[in-house]
Amino acid sequence: MIHRRDFLAASASASALALTPSFTFAQGANDAIRLGFIGLGGRGNNLLKSFGNRKDARVTALCDVDSARLEQTASMFPSAATSIDPRGVIERDDVDAVVIATCNHWHCLAAIWACRAGKDVYVEKPLGHNLAEQEALVEVAAQTGRIVQIGTQQRSDPARMKARRWLHEEKRLGELSHVVATRSGERKPIGRRGSELPIPKTVDYKLWLGPAAREPLHRDHLHYDWHWDWNTGSGEMGNWGVHILDDLRGTALNDEAMFPSRVVSAGKRVLWDDAGETPNLHVAHFQSESLPVQLLLSNLAQPQTLGKAFGYRGPGSGYVVFGEGGYLRGQRGKYELFDADGELLDTATGSGGAEHSANFLKAVRSRSTSDLNAPVSEAYASSAWCHLANIAALQGAAEPGASGAELGAGWSDLAEALKSVAGEALPAGVVDVDPATGRVSTPLAPAASQLVTRESATAGFDPLAV
Repeated sequence: MIHRRDFLAASASASALALTPSFTFAQGANDAIRLGFIGLGGRGNNLLKSFGNRKDARVTALCDVDSARLEQTASMFPSAATSIDPRGVIERDDVDAVVIATCNHWHCLAAIWACRAGKDVYVEKPLGHNLAEQEALVEVAAQTGRIVQIGTQQRSDPARMKARRWLHEEKRLGELSHVVATRSGERKPIGRRGSELPIPKTVDYKLWLGPAAREPLHRDHLHYDWHWDWNTGSGEMGNWGVHILDDLRGTALNDEAMFPSRVVSAGKRVLWDDAGETPNLHVAHFQSESLPVQLLLSNLAQPQTLGKAFGYRGPGSGYVVFGEGGYLRGQRGKYELFDADGELLDTATGSGGAEHSANFLKAVRSRSTSDLNAPVSEAYASSAWCHLANIAALQGAAEPGASGAELGAGWSDLAEALKSVAGEALPAGVVDVDPATGRVSTPLAPAASQLVTRESATAGFDPLAV
């Protein structure tokens, strides 16, 4: 995998390359950037509103493999071209950049195709389905000189930038010690059918699968609940966990830890009898060259239970940074600084990242990756932290037995909190990682290695073969 310094050097070269006349957006400075949208579910339509309401952008093409979704969205943009195949948008001459809000397993392939076609890319989080395809996208972005931004919008919130200055420039908490983060958000079981889920007639299922394996589905719905299937999604860790980890990596860790050095993780789908595979209860402990980080995720009906069991007193979706002089509470759109006695010292309130679309368009015009608040390098890193937590949990489930010193300091409290909610002790997995490259050195069981690289991808849809 790519070393951080190597990637940043490659990005600098790519910025220079992107200044060449080959760039398709070559009109005047006031011309609208022409956008193609791939994936028109809930998030895709939110991004359409964000970009479509801007005077400096114009929607010229739309894509979704579900023709019903495509027709519904196209009715609001009658002048936009439509296609059920992402290549039908990517290959158009009237598209300067694409906005990708597909299922996770399509993120990297669509982005790589776009970069190869000379388009800039805004892609939703996580960056990809597995570590190998993320690395491939990073390399292609550098080779082609494209602007690639990930949808971790909190990086564009001025309030977050202010909190970062409090910690690292003004050093208002003194020396920092550790970070505890949580995402507590109730979800419902996704059902378990006795027969295979019939695919809607409006969906081109071959295109929907893309690089993913064709496997029988027994959940109640095709759309959205792909998040909870390892073949297509990354669970809550890759859904909300990536937002929180990306925020704290940039704010608390000051982007100084590209990858963790060790991840201890345990997770399981508890209390529900449904067709989901990914944990609805998940904890992870990250060691790095910066601060240790503990993350707790819960989708259960009483979402605060896990945090209370652990003694966590931060936001339900956010984190607490502890220092010798107090602590900082961070969450989307709000950051609060407290002294050691719990007295509020300062507050920064922001938009939660509404400026993110403008930041992407600014970089598309400037042709400089340094203008991006969430460049592909940081997207690669933050998404990797999530994949590594999932890998460690899958490893623990496949080969239980790690204990004692191997789990390290800080794990026992997490394990007890997990047990108090799950009603049972869950096996933890340990994954050792090269903090410079992100390469996993621990021998992995097949269940865990699927998130390092896909064993095989459908011919014509392999991100590693583009």
